[in-house]
Amino acid sequence: MSGHSKWATIKHKKGALDAKRGKIFTRLIKEITIAAKGGGDPDGNPRLRTAILAAKAENMPADNIKRAIQRGTGELEGVSYEEATFEGYGPGGVAILVDVLTDNRNRAVSEIRHTFAKNGGNLGEAGSVKFMFAKKGLIAVEKSAASEEKLMDIVLEHGGEDLKDEGDTWEILTEPGSYEGVAAAVKAAGIPAVLSEVTMVASTYNKLEGNAAGQMVRLLEALEDLDDVQNVHSNFDMDAEQMEHTAG
Repeated sequence: MSGHSKWATIKHKKGALDAKRGKIFTRLIKEITIAAKGGGDPDGNPRLRTAILAAKAENMPADNIKRAIQRGTGELEGVSYEEATFEGYGPGGVAILVDVLTDNRNRAVSEIRHTFAKNGGNLGEAGSVKFMFAKKGLIAVEKSAASEEKLMDIVLEHGGEDLKDEGDTWEILTEPGSYEGVAAAVKAAGIPAVLSEVTMVASTYNKLEGNAAGQMVRLLEALEDLDDVQNVHSNFDMDAEQMEHTAG
């Protein structure tokens, strides 16, 4: 079980993400901009198509999306971003991946290293933890919203990979190429998702308790608050009760 997806789901339900909508828009605009470097037509650019869908899911105005694409294709002037993924360890040896889009790599490295050190973790070498993760589509649905049978039918009919029972939610996993089709089928069936994204899913998980669990959540929140950070992935898990208490 991905503690990180559980944590993100809890924050979503609490409305904590709404308080950071400006930061969410900034991240989405940066992702659209860099995705558009591979071509401004979403029909021929899967990464751009996924980024636009994520932006629309957050009710981003169409003009914002259009300008971000034009900056990526060079039609409009804009900041040049560099992509990088940093690897590290959190409390209890939890593996962490930090995806960044930055116009100043040295600043990004310095801020990320400082944040790890301040919150009981440390920055690792390239390749130290990335092998533990694989890119997957992830769709989380509250159990009250749909039956296992209904979701399994969608998974089987639209190329999903797995359906997991995660306590209060069902979790659908897909290969990245199948994500759009499965997500669209869930939406078409009138089933609301509390979390829907292409993300990095770990092969094994590290359960934390007590102080280490709280420190881990503080580290994740501190990393996500950094301007250069797009996404944070980890292989931690903790009891839902403690996560409910800890999530801001």
